[in-house]
Amino acid sequence: MTTETNVEKITLRIAQIMIDELKLEDVTPETFDPEIDLIDEVGIDSMDLATVALVLRDEYAIRIDEDDYPKLTNVRLLSEYPNTLIIN
Repeated sequence: MTTETNVEKITLRIAQIMIDELKLEDVTPETFDPEIDLIDEVGIDSMDLATVALVLRDEYAIRIDEDDYPKLTNVRLLSEYPNTLIIN
């Protein structure tokens, strides 16, 4: 499995987490724009991002440093953090 495929899977999973956490309707992981600004356009807050970080930690055994939260403004950036995420 390529790194690109891993990032795509992670992107879809993060989109699903966002949809579930924010109770978004009429959107699927496949139609969720990975470039959309999560704070300004979707309305995610620090608690939502903390939830996403916890899910990623549990599912992929990675830790997102709280200092990096402000930099992770879209799903694409989250899915590439760090670049070494591996799906088994």
